[in-house]
Amino acid sequence: MTPFARLLEALVHTPGRSAKLALLVEHFRAEPDPRRGWALAALAGGLSLPHMTASVFRTLAEERVDPVLFRLSYDYVGDLAETVSLIWPADRDDGAGPALDAVIAALRETPRAGRAGVVARLLDAMGPSERFALVKLCTGGLRVGVSGRLAKTALAEMSGRDLAAIEEVWPGLSAPYEDLFRWLDGGPPPEMDRDRAFRPMMLAHPVEAFLYAAAETRENRETDAETLARLDARLDPADFLAEWKWDGVRVQAVSGPSGRALHSRTGEDFGAAFPDVLEAIDWRGCVDGELLVRRADGEAAPFSELQQRLNRKTVTARQIAERPAFIRAYDLLHDGRDDLRPLPLAERRARLEAFSPALDVSPLVPFDCWEALAALRAGARDAAQEGLMLKRRDAAYVGGRPMGSWFKWKRAPLTADCVLMYAQRGHGRRSSFYSDYTFGAWRDGAEGPELTPVGKAYSGFTDEELKRLDKFVRDNTVDRYGPVRAVARTLVLEVAFDAVQRSTRHKSGVAMRFPRIRRIRWDKPAAEADRLEALERLAP
Repeated sequence: MTPFARLLEALVHTPGRSAKLALLVEHFRAEPDPRRGWALAALAGGLSLPHMTASVFRTLAEERVDPVLFRLSYDYVGDLAETVSLIWPADRDDGAGPALDAVIAALRETPRAGRAGVVARLLDAMGPSERFALVKLCTGGLRVGVSGRLAKTALAEMSGRDLAAIEEVWPGLSAPYEDLFRWLDGGPPPEMDRDRAFRPMMLAHPVEAFLYAAAETRENRETDAETLARLDARLDPADFLAEWKWDGVRVQAVSGPSGRALHSRTGEDFGAAFPDVLEAIDWRGCVDGELLVRRADGEAAPFSELQQRLNRKTVTARQIAERPAFIRAYDLLHDGRDDLRPLPLAERRARLEAFSPALDVSPLVPFDCWEALAALRAGARDAAQEGLMLKRRDAAYVGGRPMGSWFKWKRAPLTADCVLMYAQRGHGRRSSFYSDYTFGAWRDGAEGPELTPVGKAYSGFTDEELKRLDKFVRDNTVDRYGPVRAVARTLVLEVAFDAVQRSTRHKSGVAMRFPRIRRIRWDKPAAEADRLEALERLAP
């Protein structure tokens, strides 16, 4: 367990991508099978363990140390795994505990009723770093700044294999990935069903990231003269095709002699939840597109309708009838005979349009200059679109996010002035700061105006602003609910968000999509913040 625990600790305290990559490469080279495979699974999201809630570890710790001391320590440290690892009363050094594969076997094989006891015995046998890693594994959130793609990039760097080739075989693999590592070490490639294989998806850059340096980029930049001037100077509109950015879920539909599959962006097959989509496939090949729900009038429904069908293992006939799903096709990657990804987009697009009459092909948006396209983008919200996609006519389909080939030009965000109500500590390098903020809008209550929560955000502010916000929370705490602090209702946050949806799960009846803090309004009285009715008017 010690090498994996030391890896997690090093990743937590290593900020740079290149440095994290070097740590991963070193670990995968040094560790034997199956331990490196289990580490890869934990880092890349492929590890299936019985989930244990934070309350289990709090209870275990409070049975062994003074509960008040534990709660004060947890409040000061901010991270449950770190708190438990340091306060647990076991005089062991790292290296005393069992190996990673033995720990995973013990957790998987123990019935639910005995799981807490097994975890307690493991914690007793471990040193501080190992205890930290165990709590992270059991609670299901490593939060060490490593994505699945970074882990796969480390495999490519370790072995010299192409990253796209690793991503292509990844969906057919399972932990602890011994056949994958045999291939990476020079052996034969893993066996997989090529007919239903996932092709690494091509992704887009925000057009603002291409046009503006990081120091001058503003996420809410409107289409002004400066933006159009930069577009004209750097990109020729004749080189690009444009289409709407549909508000659904990006998918890849594949079909072959061995069956059909519906892959997410990460390669997960979730076709079982959308049998109506799989049944509608009357072709063989691989189509890239957007998963949407169709309204009664034939148009695409809002994302909130699709949400009702997501994350289900099974679906009923009634759910299918009420919210029929379909794919709006963007691209054709394989036509059942040939891999079309090396071809230019214009040729792939022509083949897509002629491929199958059953396909709903995303229409092109005609334009002859950036100013005309900007005018269309300005009406994207009224047209229920997320914005526009710009794709080079001559671009091959390349997995990842190659700069200069695809751009997304999203509609300008909505904004609202809301009042900070609650704060919670962050994770990882933010574990010492109150960085997760719940905010509310005014409405009429039984005793006059009252605040009701409308969203939660943990991004959009600088490190200096975070320090100032953290100090405000500490200085203005009026109540505590476990790890959450209620604060005096005096600070206004200008919140940017993409849309507002009706929600029965939220007390306010609405939910913001992708909220982030745009500005801290130290200057604005809380009484002048927005009312709930203003947000309700934005919800479809």
